[in-house]
Amino acid sequence: MGDFIKGLFGGQKPVAPQPTADDDFADFASAPSPSPIYDSPSDSAAPTAASFPEHETVPTGVPTIPYTKWYRVWERTSPQDFYAEALIIPFILILATLHIWGRRKNKRKAGVWIATHAPLLEKEFASVGFDKRRGTSDFGGDYSGLLKERTAQEYVTYATGRQNIASVDLKVKLLKRYNPLTLVFETVFSFLFESIRPPKEFMEATIYAFDGKEKDLVPVRSKAELDAKDSRFKGLPNSGYDACVWAVVHKEQMKALRDERYDVSLTATKDHKNLPQWASVMSESAEVTEALLTKELVEAVEKAGDAFEFLIVTDQPDDKPLKLNEAVPRKRVILSLRLPSSMHPSAYQATMPIFEYFLKMPDTLVTTAHFRSEVTRKIRATREEETKKLRKADEGEKAEERRLEAEKKKKEIRDTRLKGLSAEEQRKFLEREREKGQKKQEKKMSRKA
Repeated sequence: MGDFIKGLFGGQKPVAPQPTADDDFADFASAPSPSPIYDSPSDSAAPTAASFPEHETVPTGVPTIPYTKWYRVWERTSPQDFYAEALIIPFILILATLHIWGRRKNKRKAGVWIATHAPLLEKEFASVGFDKRRGTSDFGGDYSGLLKERTAQEYVTYATGRQNIASVDLKVKLLKRYNPLTLVFETVFSFLFESIRPPKEFMEATIYAFDGKEKDLVPVRSKAELDAKDSRFKGLPNSGYDACVWAVVHKEQMKALRDERYDVSLTATKDHKNLPQWASVMSESAEVTEALLTKELVEAVEKAGDAFEFLIVTDQPDDKPLKLNEAVPRKRVILSLRLPSSMHPSAYQATMPIFEYFLKMPDTLVTTAHFRSEVTRKIRATREEETKKLRKADEGEKAEERRLEAEKKKKEIRDTRLKGLSAEEQRKFLEREREKGQKKQEKKMSRKA
């Protein structure tokens, strides 16, 4: 305390305590300062003024880079450190190469298909493809522009402008060559589980018939066309035909079709003497089969062989309707063909007759698909029975909605009334409700007994 007061009034300053030597560091006290290690192990001294040219001035404090392994990667690593990269990088490169190769091969195969079938499509339809180009001269022999790539394995195109046909959608589905791992897994699982279908390459085309509705379906582009609409379609023959579900199916596809398609499930399966053993007819009536199974169709099916999957004439939806608005009939013709493994155009010669017959089949339906009243009555009865089921289910849903709505309103009225009562009146009201509920429960029990 005295030293502190002396310091305030200029007295003697306190002497700082001298550090005492630590016995634990006595061994390092006499050790010399370490000399710096320079960039190269062979350098024994730091750079001096003699190491610089005469015309240059010697910089103050010449910087030196110490020798360390951190800057020399080749000294602190070895090939063993890159074993994981040596496995992963080639694997990624292989997958990327297979992906590019698979996409290109799928595109080439789809291009071969459209190049083979485009002349026939342009012969039958006024407009083919999604753009405004018309005719062979617009494409210069390259029909790849007619196809649109939906995914790497699916290509689609479109055609319209023909009598009795509103439009036709064509889809080419190929293997997932761009994803070999998925392709292998799908192939293996298809052998292990029956529910999984093996991957395949196929073409599926769907024709939407006019069915006498040209005025509703053909677009009108100007007021003059709108004014002349009635006279424009007045001279055309009637494009309607009787509704039915009829199919020629490869027997290997029969079970899958019945499981996947609702319309085909309405038919009965029968073999036909004119068809090969591997094909069968699915029809709602024998008269329908006799009218639609022509000699040209049988010959085309035989020539297609195993590439043929099915040809379906239908007016019912593909999936089972759950509501009345989903059961609206729409007449269609559907063809499915397997694609050959070869990419040469000659590989499609076997399926060209059935494809050509398919495009002209609406003409056959308009001409021959007019059945006796007994047959149409039977077909109509099947549809009405399905419609009754849907209507009954729809009415049940509406009745349930009405019941829930009535209960909701009743509860709102009860809550409003209960809020306006006093505590004693609320207690009596709840007791009466409880007694009524018990009486209803007793009545239900007595009825069950």
